[in-house]
Amino acid sequence: MQLGFKNYILEDSTYKGGGKKIVMPDGVTVHKLSSNENPLGYSRKVKQALANTLDDLSFYPDNTDIRLREALVKDFDGVLGADNFITANSGSEIIDMISKAFLRENDEVIVSQPCFLPYTAFTRWMGAKAINVPMTENYDYNLPGILKAITDKTKLVFLASPNNPSGNYIPMADLRNFIDKLPEHVVLVLDEVYRHFAEAEDYTSGIPFVLEGKNVIAINSFSKTYGLAGLRVGYCYAPLEISNYMRKICKPFLLSSLALEGAIAALEDVDFVNKTVALVKEERQFVLNGLDALNIKYWPTQGNFVLIDPPISDIEFTSFLEQRGIMVRPVGNFGAPGKVRISFGVREANTALLAALEVLMKTQTTTA
Repeated sequence: MQLGFKNYILEDSTYKGGGKKIVMPDGVTVHKLSSNENPLGYSRKVKQALANTLDDLSFYPDNTDIRLREALVKDFDGVLGADNFITANSGSEIIDMISKAFLRENDEVIVSQPCFLPYTAFTRWMGAKAINVPMTENYDYNLPGILKAITDKTKLVFLASPNNPSGNYIPMADLRNFIDKLPEHVVLVLDEVYRHFAEAEDYTSGIPFVLEGKNVIAINSFSKTYGLAGLRVGYCYAPLEISNYMRKICKPFLLSSLALEGAIAALEDVDFVNKTVALVKEERQFVLNGLDALNIKYWPTQGNFVLIDPPISDIEFTSFLEQRGIMVRPVGNFGAPGKVRISFGVREANTALLAALEVLMKTQTTTA
């Protein structure tokens, strides 16, 4: 029987996350530095909000996400209206929604590897083609190259700032120049899920461009700063013409009761957000100083992780650390062969990481 399976769906494009578990002997702590999760967990206010919701799980959640969108308006200091926001089950589902809303078979999108895998996977699921304009050796975007690669078939351009897994960001002037030159038939998808951790003076979110009505969709997530990776909540904001169009494919009862109440409570706990950001910035500098002292190559980062060039193969390196209870992420399938991404944890985890790396580097010196 001919079922009409689509060839571009049959291709192996399944996203494989960094969430596997390792088992260590009793007394050995496992430090998970592979998934860019919040090292502090999540807010106590969220925990209380979830507890308060448990007795109502037999009822359907809100039919719409308006209460969360109104909470986002407050979080963004009122510069955007509720209708500028779209929410969904994770930032990844936002990418999926964008793909469904804008892509047809044989359309093109532009990505720059190394990048988040769903950009290319979700594109393929729609029968569209991802055109790769690689980053430079320093993991900067080749913005002029992207503009040259745009054709009449191009519908989306994916940029991330800070980018996963490289940690690089796009300076305001460069992003402004790029957007001003973008053809009117192209939408820029700006992934800014790590924006809270960026501290470069010329860093920018998508806010100024959305306020100007540019064809920009900015993606955010509750998985990183807010520590709600397990609840799967994400959102985007865009000019009203785009957001109102995308809302036409939003499903009723899309967010569960737990996700809805948890996300709203997370936005209210500004102290937890500030504590998380402060910790990440402090531990980022601690780890980078340690990598400098060990002479391990890494790339500058504005995220809650760092991309390194390990002294041995990425597989050997990952195995070496796993044997010591430390989980990290090889990112060859992101488009960075041989490189490894390491999340920043609490001081105990980061100290254990650097101690293990010191042992590795001494081993390398001895065998050289």
